Amino acid sequence: MKKPIRTAIIGVGRWGVNWLRIFKEHPDTQVVAVVDPETERLANVKRLYHLDDDVLLTERWQELQHLPNLDAVVIATPAVTHYGLITDALRWGYHVLAEKPLTLDPDECRELCQLAEQQNLILMVDHTYLFNPAVERGEEVVRSGKLGDLRYGYATRTHLGPVRQDVDAMWDLAIHDIAIFNAWLGEFPQQVQATGKVWLQPQEREGNSGGLADMVWANLFYPSGFQACIHLCWLNNDKQRRLGVVGSQGTLIFDELSPSPLMLYQGELEVRQNCFIPTNIQQEQLDFPPQEPLKQVCDRFVKSIHTHTPPDISSGWVGANLVEVLASLSESLHHQGIPVAVNPRI
Repeated sequence: MKKPIRTAIIGVGRWGVNWLRIFKEHPDTQVVAVVDPETERLANVKRLYHLDDDVLLTERWQELQHLPNLDAVVIATPAVTHYGLITDALRWGYHVLAEKPLTLDPDECRELCQLAEQQNLILMVDHTYLFNPAVERGEEVVRSGKLGDLRYGYATRTHLGPVRQDVDAMWDLAIHDIAIFNAWLGEFPQQVQATGKVWLQPQEREGNSGGLADMVWANLFYPSGFQACIHLCWLNNDKQRRLGVVGSQGTLIFDELSPSPLMLYQGELEVRQNCFIPTNIQQEQLDFPPQEPLKQVCDRFVKSIHTHTPPDISSGWVGANLVEVLASLSESLHHQGIPVAVNPRI
């Protein structure tokens, strides 16, 4: 029987508490420390999650450096803090599962991936949607050829908040849909373009000379000729989480807010006497196993540690390449929508 992976959770805010629950419940992990800058929050999670008295609760990240037998850390803190925290964790000899994005800088991402390889440690990024059973089923459908020749895609991710103050709506939201498109297509965009609007936070910030964009239209151009358009906004009462891929013989829709999240609409146009007539029209609700994506992420992280094999679906390099896309989109956004070439790291 393998010993449980002794884990520290760094950051137990709105999302970090989910990781605390998942790692506390997992049969192959043991939460031995929780780090958060707010003392009251630490007291609350100790009470709500019935943490044992021997679980270290601390406001100081540095206390983990000499914690006996610590194996791994989960980092659920703001993206601007990731580079320093991940660097320390890897140098201290800990495996790392980090929230997306890996960092806000492609060069930093590459450095972290190389450091993890040098240290023979696992660096994994929580791109949760890649472990969603609906997305996994969707990938099977796209790869099966049921949609015919793939033509274009579209996605909408809107809601009224939460509004970030460290990154714009694109950095906050777009990474999910980009990851899904890349996984379904099995390719990486070679060029991107973005335009947007700033209403709430127009003040200049480092790396954002025009303020933080509240609404963004992002376009991805793939080597195969496939194009995808993504609408992102945290200032829209119409909450949507919807993505579609269109082919010559059908359209696949992933709508996570729908009672039927994954739908396949098949049909095509037939030419009759110089007219285009819809034929073979049918629709199908696609089934998939009921699995919690975060548990799947945790399982893969644990397996990667035990097998000393980086997770191909969400490795540090996958995260680095997604950051490369976002950085290129940002360059386009801040230069009035000029097309920008993307250079994946691997």
